[in-house]
Formats: sequence, C-alpha cells, structure tokens
Amino acid sequence: MSTALEGVRVIDMTHVQAGPVCTQLLAWLGADVIKIEPPGRGDITRGQLRDLPGVDSLYFTMLNGNKRSCTLDIKHPDGHRVLEGLLARADVLVENFAPGALDRQGLTWERLQELNPRLIYASIKGFGKGAFEHAKAYETITQAAGGAMSTTGFEDGPPTSTGAQIGDSGTAVHITAAILAALLQRGHTGRGQRVEVAMQHAVLNLVRVKVRDHQRLAHGPLAEYPNRQFGDAVPRSGNASGGGQPGWAVRCRPGGPNDYIYVIIQPHVWEPLLQVIGRTDLIGNPEYATPEARLPRLGEVFQLVETWTMGRTKWEAYEQLNAVDVPCGPIFDTRDLVGDPSLRASGMIVEVDHPQRGRYVTVGSPLRLSASQVPVTRSPLLGEHTAEVLQEVLGIDGPETERLRTAGAI
Repeated sequence: MSTALEGVRVIDMTHVQAGPVCTQLLAWLGADVIKIEPPGRGDITRGQLRDLPGVDSLYFTMLNGNKRSCTLDIKHPDGHRVLEGLLARADVLVENFAPGALDRQGLTWERLQELNPRLIYASIKGFGKGAFEHAKAYETITQAAGGAMSTTGFEDGPPTSTGAQIGDSGTAVHITAAILAALLQRGHTGRGQRVEVAMQHAVLNLVRVKVRDHQRLAHGPLAEYPNRQFGDAVPRSGNASGGGQPGWAVRCRPGGPNDYIYVIIQPHVWEPLLQVIGRTDLIGNPEYATPEARLPRLGEVFQLVETWTMGRTKWEAYEQLNAVDVPCGPIFDTRDLVGDPSLRASGMIVEVDHPQRGRYVTVGSPLRLSASQVPVTRSPLLGEHTAEVLQEVLGIDGPETERLRTAGAI
C-alpha cells in the first residue's frame, strides 16, 4: 500500500521537541525523514533525562520514530557540501535553530532557492518579529507568553502551565499543517516557499477562546465562570469548562489524587442526572429547573453530583452517567493511559523494540488515513543510516564515505 507522503524527502535539522514532533508526524504520513545530527553527540535529547546508562533516552526515542539518522558536521567544508547535495534533492527542510543560525552557515533562503527552487523551508521559532524575536524559548516560556498560563489554574492560585506540551508539540502540529499546504501549493506552482510558525503564536491560537472572553468582559462578569471577582483580564477559573455548558471535576472513590471524573451538565440531561444520583426530589424545583436558574448555584450543583460519585470509582461513575447520556470522562493518569486496552488496540499506545534499550512503550500516531497506513517504528541510532543515505541520495560510494568519515565531515 502506498502512503500519503510517499516520495517526499524531508531533511530534519531539528532538535529537542517542537521540530522532532513535526518531522515525526511527517514520517507517520509516509515521508522519508532524514535526521541530520552532529557526529559524536547527536540531538541533545539523546542524553537528556536518561533512565538507563549509555542508551538513547526515552525523551529522544519517543520523538524520533520512523526516521533515518545521518551524522554531518555542517561546519566542515565537506560536510557542508554533502548537506547542500541533500537539500538539492529534498522536498522539505525543517529547522528550529535560533534566528539566523542557518544564515550564518551560508544557508540563506536565497542560497536554498538556488540549490532547489522546489524546496519548502520550514522554521520553528520561539517568537515572531518584534520585541521578543531573539529571546530564548522553552515550552513553559511560550505558554506564559501565549496566554495559557494566565488563564490556567485556580482563582486564588498562581499562573499554571499545562501538562500537555502545547508550546512545543502544539507548534509542531501547526507547522506540519503549513508544510502540507505548501506541498499542495507546490503541485500547482512548481515552486517551494518559506514556512514559519512561532511558538507564542501557536499557543495564542490555542487560547483563542480566552481572547473571546476578554472581549466579553467589556459587557460585565462572565456568568459561566465560578469566579468571585473579575478584573480587566480573563481570570483563571479552575476546572470550569469555559464553554456554553457547565462542567467540573468531581471526586470519586477511593479518593486518590486522580480519582476524579469530569462531568458536563447539558440542559436535556438534568433530569436523567438527578435520577441517577438519587435526587429526584429536585426535579421540577424552580431553583434548579433551568440552566439560568442553576448558573449561580453551580458549586452546589456539582457538590450534589460529587456526593454521589464519592461512593463509586471513576470507572463505575462513567458507566452509569454515560448510560443516560451525561457527558463525562474519567481522569486518566499515566498508568491508566499506558495500560488502557482500547488505546493499545487502536495503536495509540505501542510497544517498540530497540537494539540498545530493549522494548519500550511509546505513543502512536493519532493520524488515521484509510489508504495510508504507516506502522510506528523505533528511533534510529546515532548515524545509523549515514552510509545508506549518502549512497542512496548522492551516489557516494564506500571509499568516499570512509574518506569523509576520516576527515570528520560525517
């Protein structure tokens, strides 16, 4: 079976998380992703957060599956020439260096266009043009700068970062979409183009509903928020849903740190919900009968639900609430996720064999195409495919490969 991006060659000059997630998504869609790494060290994450001595870390393995590794010293004249040869025969270049880093290596957009007018040059940066353009960017910094931290957490607590990596991985999803669009446009124009996504911009795009609520503040307090006070910016609102239907995380038996279920109360499920939790005495009570009547009493309403859920596990509560069409979801902790049978059956939790670290668990591809199925494979060892790539792409034979290796270019 062919794949969606069969025949698309990606030169991956990324490191850490945002870039590697993007190129892994492209690999999962069938692209040939060639990861360029410095000889001897490779991507810095190979050695970060190691759980086993002397082997690639899970940080690296979980972000670099389905790729080939080619080691190149791009500052060495021969290494630079090899890289230019690869770029001349590539479809996409992805990088997340500091602004201007590739320019200083002579790989300006103008030079890349000379090498390959069809090349799509994709860059991930921390910030766009402006005051922060040259600032260093990390996951939580971009959550802070993109508006996520100021709107996450509880009203009486500090700004809080999310566990989901919306700065790094969220940006990766955005730039992957842009690359795919550029490939499609190239099919019409025959020419490549520059593609850029700033991490701050990607986070802001994911926080757009809070920008919506910021404008609504001009007309008074936000009724669906449980907050006691409102200022001139959208407040943190704990576990409130932030949408048109009220929701909250309520505790379950036996009371562990993640023994919770998130419950949303739609208007049409109010009476079925009361029946399930054994509070039929409130059916028809005008103080609770409509969403408008319940709104100022949401704390009390969810306390009623929690009194019931505290007698059940989150899984039991889910079964009973879901049976009467109440939107709800158990809070999955990482142990729940890794062990969940449905996630394993669907290929979202995958076990992969690695020649150094043995079998490890990774997250599979969430991208499902009926006519493009790519199995999840392990991450490459450092330089594992250097000779293969040089021969296949550039026609460089064994003796020349050895000369390049001896010279320190590869």
